[in-house]
Amino acid sequence: MVVLRHEIGDVLRDVRQRQGRTLREVSHSARVSLGYLSEVERGQKEASSELLSSICGALDVPLSLMLREVSDRVASAEGVAIPDTVPSEFSREFAREFPEDMARDLARTP
Repeated sequence: MVVLRHEIGDVLRDVRQRQGRTLREVSHSARVSLGYLSEVERGQKEASSELLSSICGALDVPLSLMLREVSDRVASAEGVAIPDTVPSEFSREFAREFPEDMARDLARTP
């Protein structure tokens, strides 16, 4: 059984460690106690949306990106394949905002 707080904690820990930051640094920036952040990362505490937003802000990672990673992990654990595609109407509309080679590829999307 997938426990959402465990997946959230794993993602937050992975991000923090990839940045080479300590729990102390992130807890200070997020204005959360070190012990509480540790419990969130270990999946022992269910963090509120406000707290998650604060932690993501301290990690300089959009909350939506963190939640997307959690969603992908849960889907994988459930054996669900989620296509990672961009709707064609979105691709064409915003192609000018992407680098030229990427825009060219997106414009070819049916």
